[in-house]
Amino acid sequence: MRQRGPGSQDGRVTETLPGLPLSLPELLALLGALALVLVRWLPAAARPRTAVAAGALLLLSTAALAVPGLRWQLLPVPAVGALALPFALSPVLRRWRGTRPARRAPRWLALPGTAACLGLLAAGPVAAWAFPVPVFPEPTGEFAVGTRVLQWTDPQRPETFTPDPDDHRTVVAQLWYPAVPSPASTPRAPYLGRTPQEARTVSAALAQGVGLPAFLVDGVPRARSRAVFDAPVASGGGRFPLVLFSPGSGGVRTQNTAWAEELASHGYLVAALDHPYDSAAVLLADGRTVTSATSSSGNADRDAELAADWTAIRAADLGFALTRLDALDHGERSDPLAGRLDTDRVAVAGHSMGGAAALQAARRDPRFTAVIDLDGFPHGPTTPALTRPVLALTQALGPATDPRYLPRLTEVLDTDTATTYRLTVPGAAHLTFMDGPLYLPPFPPLTGTLGRTGSPRLVAATTLAFLDTTLRHHPTDLARTLATYGDLTIHQGEPSGARGTAGPRG
Repeated sequence: MRQRGPGSQDGRVTETLPGLPLSLPELLALLGALALVLVRWLPAAARPRTAVAAGALLLLSTAALAVPGLRWQLLPVPAVGALALPFALSPVLRRWRGTRPARRAPRWLALPGTAACLGLLAAGPVAAWAFPVPVFPEPTGEFAVGTRVLQWTDPQRPETFTPDPDDHRTVVAQLWYPAVPSPASTPRAPYLGRTPQEARTVSAALAQGVGLPAFLVDGVPRARSRAVFDAPVASGGGRFPLVLFSPGSGGVRTQNTAWAEELASHGYLVAALDHPYDSAAVLLADGRTVTSATSSSGNADRDAELAADWTAIRAADLGFALTRLDALDHGERSDPLAGRLDTDRVAVAGHSMGGAAALQAARRDPRFTAVIDLDGFPHGPTTPALTRPVLALTQALGPATDPRYLPRLTEVLDTDTATTYRLTVPGAAHLTFMDGPLYLPPFPPLTGTLGRTGSPRLVAATTLAFLDTTLRHHPTDLARTLATYGDLTIHQGEPSGARGTAGPRG
């Protein structure tokens, strides 16, 4: 099935062509502008018809692109076309008026202009390739994927980011779950929000958080995922094990959508959280947009304290979300997910600071039965010891890695009384473990070298193997499976504190 494209309500106007970073109207506009530039170099008999056809093609395709809005990457295309159009059509107009043809300048004088125009035209597809509209991998499981967004307020926890004593902690959760297949014409869910406006707001806030102009990633809010909003829940599959997810610092609930959809297609329910005042932008039901209020102090010791505090808030959010999901499962039978959630089989996961929150949540809440840490520094206390199996995925450590990271992570895994796994993935970078490779330039220090779809596939494959073993108790050789993806260290979970390792392997 082709990706439901970005842009229009149903995705048809700017649906990205397979294997290309361009939609059909964008490709036609490019071809029209290219033909106008090259008309001069065609045989005289072919010039008039080619100029008219190319001009019509450029105008019609540009008009179609005006519906969803022209992407900045393609701005050179109509600009070059508009520049070349008068020169291409002037012989046609003179012939129509019956005037004498103008004397043609020597061809060598046109070479610099033609070369400049061709360079500008080439810049469009290159920029679209570097900053594409993300196309999400097709989930490989037996289920289609549905999604919905819920908002919960915890009456027991005041909001610590505001001085209002009547303001209580609110979280927004997006669920991905096994669903009944929808017709191919059904619109797929926007990537960054429930509406195009929410997607643009969140995209702009994410760009601002990393110091990028919002227009550079204007393709991201145009994207459509593979899930369908409020799709009927799948009738098969029994009760779904749960995976709760916390994003990275400043991250948002949708930042691991490709991963969440893959897990849901294999029979899991994934609930990812927005953490207000930490996530880049959270749109609440009352119309407020809450932006991030967390930032570095510039002092290493103070930043460590702040990170521990924020991690604790996130961990409490994860526990509260599990409580609400349990209530949903045991609540009104009219809810399509009531009676379908297996709250006895629950993993907690996170990326970066979210990984630290997952470790803390499992330490504080015995309802979590497994932990996935996606390249997250373990902020906060290391006691009491963990008693749950952990999978920690890390990038290859190098000179730029925080020298405290590996010793701290090793300490956490060594004191765990359950078997834990640390998998170092060659070719990975910090953003490999979220959706970033799908829409950011393939710059190895930023997104790694695993490729746009290779990154989410690897993260999904390794975490699925871990979840199937720890939550579903599938009789597989987990260590052998994980070791095929990188350097594996196994902490055997001996209560004595003398830990053995079976790694690195692979």
